[in-house]
Amino acid sequence: MSESSARPEVSVVIPVYNEEAILRDSVHGLVRGLDAEGLSFELWLAENGSRDRTREIAAELAALDPRVKWFSCPSPNYGAALRMAIEQAAGEFVLCEEIDLCDLDFHRRALALLRAGTADLVVGSKAMPGAHDRRPLGRRAATRAYNGLLRVTLGYRGTDTHGLKAFRRAALLPVVARCIVGHDVFASELVIRAQRDGVPVTEIPVELEEKRAPSIHLARRVPRVLKNLARLMAAIHLGRGAKER
Repeated sequence: MSESSARPEVSVVIPVYNEEAILRDSVHGLVRGLDAEGLSFELWLAENGSRDRTREIAAELAALDPRVKWFSCPSPNYGAALRMAIEQAAGEFVLCEEIDLCDLDFHRRALALLRAGTADLVVGSKAMPGAHDRRPLGRRAATRAYNGLLRVTLGYRGTDTHGLKAFRRAALLPVVARCIVGHDVFASELVIRAQRDGVPVTEIPVELEEKRAPSIHLARRVPRVLKNLARLMAAIHLGRGAKER
């Protein structure tokens, strides 16, 4: 079998942190759904700094299905884990998922756009017309405030950056290589730099209802987000800042 014939069409990448309660059922359900779609795929679990049994469960899942792969980052860093998974992915298309979402409808719609050449990056928006965000009011308000800040400080022309994304890997790898921040802001930097580089970007509305409360409390995330956002502003507007890995 040649390398091209063995390569999956789709790589699904999911950062996971302290997800022992839902990891096994979520992965089993996602694999069943991807099989039902007839996709050639691999699924990367990017564990990062978990203190529960997430690593052990990820290893068990990988042992049961060779399409499920995993690795571990030493510290909790969503952005670093996501970046490493994208770099290791072998598929023509990459789907960035969240373990508490596993939205097969987004996969279907995003892949149709990518295959048709309509876009090289598809962002699942929780805030655009047609979206249904059923998270608590505080989280919905925080998303809109954050996205407004991105528009004001970095000229972002969309409605959302964090969460579900799908892209043609070859088109986004050069963008990934230039990203400098980690944690939550990496996802925003990826979308903003792609847009600024002229990558064809399309947003589609998504329905969002999480399976569990956030693994990191919102109040703990805000100071780090603001710090990394300041670094990103300096990097884009002034050419400053070293890459955070």
